[in-house]
Amino acid sequence: MNLENATPELFAALAKAQNEVENATKGSTNPHFKSKYADLAEVLNTIRPVYSANGLSILQIPSFDGSMASVTTCLAHAGGGTITGISSCIPAKTDAQGIGAATTYLRRYSLASVCGIAQEDDDGQSAAHSMKKVPISPLQIMGLQARMEELQVAEEAFCKFLGVDKMEDITIDKMAIATKSLDAKQKKMEAAQ
Repeated sequence: MNLENATPELFAALAKAQNEVENATKGSTNPHFKSKYADLAEVLNTIRPVYSANGLSILQIPSFDGSMASVTTCLAHAGGGTITGISSCIPAKTDAQGIGAATTYLRRYSLASVCGIAQEDDDGQSAAHSMKKVPISPLQIMGLQARMEELQVAEEAFCKFLGVDKMEDITIDKMAIATKSLDAKQKKMEAAQ
């Protein structure tokens, strides 16, 4: 989550809106689990009037890099402050329908999360694969390599630390470990300066 452009006015409006907004009604049924959940329309209908009345708006921008579906969610205040976050998953299918299902799921999940409302999450099974054995994208590899170069981390040692032979073998579950490790290295370097 990026809070760089957040302002006190945005936080004040958000606190007021979160006090007024209710949880989304679980009106949709997941056929796989025979359970109810709040769909995207219900989440939007629950949030929009309250957030709009408090000078807040939501923007959601989907993207797809060939393997990973992502949604950037931006909470904006009329006074100019913003909070942004990105949610990503590997679609169960990479056809238009699969990408659309994953994007809708990410929009609903992200929106409920950023707005602090509860809603049951029973349909995610159909939208995303298990992340454990899915390799990261070439773009993510390039991002890691750029950070490693900046932090003077040797690729061979980094791969050994992650338990992989080469960067292309890094999986989604190891990406979190890799990022955490690089963040720690950066903090140590900044503290030493």
